[in-house]
Amino acid sequence: MVVLGIEYDGTNYVGWQIQSNGLSVQQLIEQAISVVAAQPVSTICAGRTDSGVHALGQVVSFTCANERQPKAWVRGCNSNLPRDVRVVWARQVDDSFSARFSAIQRHYRYLIYNRPAGSAVFARQLLHQPRDLDVERMQSAANALIGTHDYSSYRAVACQAASPVRTIRRLDVNRREYVVEVNVSADAFLHHMVRNLVGVLMAIGIGERPIEWSSEVLTARDRRRGGVTAPPNGLYLVGVDYPDWSAAENENLQLTMNSVWSGCDPS
Repeated sequence: MVVLGIEYDGTNYVGWQIQSNGLSVQQLIEQAISVVAAQPVSTICAGRTDSGVHALGQVVSFTCANERQPKAWVRGCNSNLPRDVRVVWARQVDDSFSARFSAIQRHYRYLIYNRPAGSAVFARQLLHQPRDLDVERMQSAANALIGTHDYSSYRAVACQAASPVRTIRRLDVNRREYVVEVNVSADAFLHHMVRNLVGVLMAIGIGERPIEWSSEVLTARDRRRGGVTAPPNGLYLVGVDYPDWSAAENENLQLTMNSVWSGCDPS
């Protein structure tokens, strides 16, 4: 089994998954892998990101009869990919591994550019919110959403997950100059869950809603009681944790992905 770490700017794509209405990241990745593998390849991903959503820490797995060195996978795939999709690392693992089903935790980050004027350079990478966000209010509201809950109010109406119950282990809101970060880690996520969480927290941050509203929405278990779904351009899949990988390996992956963003930090 081969595993790849992938990053991409999702602006020009219909999302990760192959669809009939446009070009997907999965289609490009599988085409590139198949060239290097010299055989058709199908992939399994850790998180099926939506149209316009980015990734710094996407993970995919696939089987291949033809062996290649990790460097060959990275260089070969990248030579067959557009510049906004990159393979960052490759490794060989046991055949029982699945990028999706072996994952025990996923990490997302939502970035908000918080000043009256938007950014000309980072318009595709961050959501622009011209009204001042109170990060302390947002964090107080976020605290009520941590834990194991029924997140029916925070998932898309069309979500096909069998259960709305998920466990959020981390939900932090921080500010770095003009950039407000919402970092969330959970065992798994529902459709539009992070974007709906951010929509509620932003409404509280700008003072349109009280801090208690996040908890009231959660308790209602009704999507109609929630806020506006935040746009996709501020959302990033930044990392995935696996039980069979050491803590140091998972941490190193997180540091790698975080350093990629820090090099482009608009603050």
